[in-house]
Amino acid sequence: MQNKKTLVLGASDNPSRYSYLALNRLVSKGHPVVAVGRKKTAVAGVEIDKEKKGFENVDTVTLYLNPNNQKEYYDYIISLKPKRIIFNPGTENEELYDLARKNNIQTMEACTLVLLSTGQY
Repeated sequence: MQNKKTLVLGASDNPSRYSYLALNRLVSKGHPVVAVGRKKTAVAGVEIDKEKKGFENVDTVTLYLNPNNQKEYYDYIISLKPKRIIFNPGTENEELYDLARKNNIQTMEACTLVLLSTGQY
């Protein structure tokens, strides 16, 4: 299985957040992970950056931001040219779906944790 470089957008160091669980699970499954969140911290050995860094070769962006908080990241997400964006429950956003499609980025409404646990990631 090919490991997919993944950006966790909306990453948190709070163990009760799904983004925290996903980050840990991605690392444990061997996927290279980069992360952007509200504060500079680290989880599972992955630095969470506050700045929108120009990461290279991002395969997947997994979203943990509600649609209102996604707007400031539209251009950033598109600039990374990911192959796909996973919209986790609560992040569904028609505006970003359209933007992604126009830029040939696949969109999925799915739970990253479920995809990982069922081997569909």
